Amino acid sequence: MFILSDSLATAIARLEDPARRGDVCRLRRGIEKEGLRVDPAGHIARTPHPAALGSKLTHPHITTDYSEALLEYITPVYSRPQDALDFLADLHRFSYRRLGDELIWPASMPSRLDGNDSVDIADFGRSNVGIMKHVYRKGLDVRYGRIMQSIAGIHYNVSLPDDLWERLRELEGAQATSMKDFRSARYFGLIRNFRRHSWLLLYLFGASPALDRSFLSGREVPSWLQAHGRETLVSEFATSLRMSDLGYQNKVQAQIKICFNSLSNFVTTLRHAISTPWPDYQALGVHENGEWRQLNANILQIENEYYSDIRPKRVTRHDETPSQALESRGVEYIEVRCLDLDPFEPLGIDDTQIRFLDTFLMWCLLAESPWIPDEECDRLDDNRRLVVERGRDPELRLTHGRRQRSIADWGGEIITELRRVADLLDRLEEGSPHGEAITALAPRLDDPRLTPSGRLLAHLRETGEELSDAMLAIARAQRQEFRDTPMDPAREVMFDDLVGISRQQQADIEAAQTERFDDFLARYAERARESRVADGEVS
Repeated sequence: MFILSDSLATAIARLEDPARRGDVCRLRRGIEKEGLRVDPAGHIARTPHPAALGSKLTHPHITTDYSEALLEYITPVYSRPQDALDFLADLHRFSYRRLGDELIWPASMPSRLDGNDSVDIADFGRSNVGIMKHVYRKGLDVRYGRIMQSIAGIHYNVSLPDDLWERLRELEGAQATSMKDFRSARYFGLIRNFRRHSWLLLYLFGASPALDRSFLSGREVPSWLQAHGRETLVSEFATSLRMSDLGYQNKVQAQIKICFNSLSNFVTTLRHAISTPWPDYQALGVHENGEWRQLNANILQIENEYYSDIRPKRVTRHDETPSQALESRGVEYIEVRCLDLDPFEPLGIDDTQIRFLDTFLMWCLLAESPWIPDEECDRLDDNRRLVVERGRDPELRLTHGRRQRSIADWGGEIITELRRVADLLDRLEEGSPHGEAITALAPRLDDPRLTPSGRLLAHLRETGEELSDAMLAIARAQRQEFRDTPMDPAREVMFDDLVGISRQQQADIEAAQTERFDDFLARYAERARESRVADGEVS
């Protein structure tokens, strides 16, 4: 019989009474969801970001990511998952009433492409901020190509309530530590445990075992991909090709070696990366013949270029970088970045997945989390790669300490601990939504066919369809569903107002600008290298 670890059992026991009394509030979360605009035939859209959606530079909820065609929806922060999902659904409804015959692609791997140049770089206007966003994306193009930037996913942002941090600091006898430092240290402990076990999320929620052949754009087809029809390539046991070497990748970033042991290490390493030239990027050129090719030739142009499955975050002020915000005021929330869009869910994510994620993240916080030495960091990377490429292979074994374990065995052990954490979270709820989420998803460990990647691959094989045709049919059905269901009337008025407001805000920024872009960028780079002294805080 499995026995809960002493440290986790103690942490849960200490919080049970406060949770029962209502002294601990719910987690707070927001969702960022990307989705590629495509034409009626399933090719990536070549049209500009629709003016009827507002300015992608200044709109708080509708923007683009890398590509002009890659819509990004951003919800406010909510305490109830359904509120975030309802807001996200209304963003889709609002958009579909203004997209004409275009559709929003439901999968993480892109639709039919026509080479690198078919992925148009997003244009954010004539302001220095807008030009910087555009040049940064041009730099991503010359470094990695545009096709990699056509991939979509979900970023899930979570913060723990202030009263929980107060309770934890009290229970652990850490009142002598400032709340900023205590909170940041514990968030980094959460992140370390997340990186040890994120393979479980890749297995349970990975939804990209196939890709359109056009994604490789002339590159050699890896031996572990097999043809399915004329246009589609599949991997027998893959869970998330989006997270594989075919998707987001940057070999140079391996030089950074971040394993999230402390805030100071994280900030120092990022600052080094945005300040250190890289010979291959220098060879590409920065400002050639009056044209900007990239912001600079450093390992990272800006901190956002660093790819990771999770990030510590803090809302930035107008004059600081993300790491300066963290350095000054500590970690505010974490951003989970390893989630594929589930094409079978109209929003790419549902309440069950959110409840599981919340339970998983709380478990990562409460479980013991020692620092990660370099050799363990390498093993964690290997485990994630194996699950990405072969997660549904019944013969797969992952490295857990000195043991080799199956996903079902190790995952089942984690599920047992998650049930206890779910019980704790459900003391704040009507019913037991967290426990029900664990129960609903646990069978996927023993039956890989139940995972989104397994379901998608089975669908392709049963129908014989090409991936792009299958996703196009799903996109059409989802469009009809969003068009047929009503929006919240007050929210529709707000979205209508934001179209005009955001466009006026962009016009005002551009009209007020006097500084040359070269000077603006030089000043930004100089500020980005500065260390920021922490604000005073009452502990």
